[in-house]
Amino acid sequence: MASPAERLAEALGGDILSGVLREDERLPAHRPLAWQLGIGVGSVTRAYAILERRGLVRSVHGRGTFVAVRHDAARPMLDLATNMPPPMFSDRALARTLNRLAKHVDPGLFNIYPPVAGHLEHRRIMAHWLAGMGVAVAPDRLLLTGGAQQALNVAVHVARQHVSYAVAEAQTYPGMLGAMRQAGLAIRPAAMDGHGMRPAALEAILAGRRGERAIVYLTPEMHNPTTATMDLRRRRDIVALCRKFDALIVEDAVYVHRDDPARPALMTLAPERTFHVSSLSKILSPGLRIGALIPPERYAEACLPALLASSLMIAPLSYAMMAQWMQDGTAESVRAALHAEAVRRQDLVLSVLGTWVVKPASHAFHAWLPLPAGQAARVVAQAQALGVALPPSDAFLGGEGVKGTGVRLAFGNVTFRALPEALARVRQACADKAGKVSRDTMAIS
Repeated sequence: MASPAERLAEALGGDILSGVLREDERLPAHRPLAWQLGIGVGSVTRAYAILERRGLVRSVHGRGTFVAVRHDAARPMLDLATNMPPPMFSDRALARTLNRLAKHVDPGLFNIYPPVAGHLEHRRIMAHWLAGMGVAVAPDRLLLTGGAQQALNVAVHVARQHVSYAVAEAQTYPGMLGAMRQAGLAIRPAAMDGHGMRPAALEAILAGRRGERAIVYLTPEMHNPTTATMDLRRRRDIVALCRKFDALIVEDAVYVHRDDPARPALMTLAPERTFHVSSLSKILSPGLRIGALIPPERYAEACLPALLASSLMIAPLSYAMMAQWMQDGTAESVRAALHAEAVRRQDLVLSVLGTWVVKPASHAFHAWLPLPAGQAARVVAQAQALGVALPPSDAFLGGEGVKGTGVRLAFGNVTFRALPEALARVRQACADKAGKVSRDTMAIS
């Protein structure tokens, strides 16, 4: 049963979000309110502290506690559906970069078609960047792509000639689901837990189709949407099974932001069968649509015509900006700033939503609320009515028969000032649902 402080915080939070209490309105003083409600003064103090952590009120020393949320029926929808990092480049920073490029840019970048896999110098720069995230690759083995989605499309196209079906996590990235279906691959969803795809589930699928080869799609770090992160043992177990059954791997590493020897890339554990995909969009800027594909050596040659056929050329200006930022240290400082911002926003999400949300093992700009399908759909609908956009609860389903589902929150596409209100509304949408979650008990099958 909720404590008096929690019940008071919920009641006041509801009045704030519904507009009964308006922006800058002063809340009652602690002692009179405690006397009026028949509760302790400490309960009122704790309730106000809860509201302040949620960003619904602000305390002013010597004056009292005031409503911090503006209720405006005409305000735009708060977008927690689009998964992207917050902007880190100011107008001044962009202008400075463009001024530098105007003085030093190579006109040849704009006067010729680039090589299919990108200019070798840019591939060297990207290879050096990836080395900082624990991925060692020779520049001539790396292909530059128009974002991670193009890299995934190329990997699926090439692997399709050698496999007859696909395996993916029970919940997974919709863009990859679309790519595999477009390639004519039947997708088998494998059950997950807090560390990602379960080895037993993968083995059951692969063993059940002996004689057929599979492609296994995995996001080992900050899995989208569940935030599950594979530990070293899980990575080794998954790789061992793929070797045992000769399955190919597509590793989606777009949320990896640093080198962690305890969580090595799958391609370092199984380079002979892993297509490694990375991107700058999630860890630098969404507008910098440059991805990287590292295929297994024996499939590298086949990737070039597949990349050419996709006809999505990286803009020369994007190449030039990538090179400038990586060489002058801007990219590294932005990556560090985004990591700090992800930590700050995750702390706020956990503070506001508490046990509704799974506590992630790493950092990015999305969070996961595991819920049964019916409840998840109702939360999405209720949030929409409260002015918060969330992705459909079934958008991430890896196939038929998946029992567990939930709601993904993407919290990078709203300002930090607006985020407390957006999260408070999500909490309100969840308020009539029962149950708590934890990293150890989360299971999707």
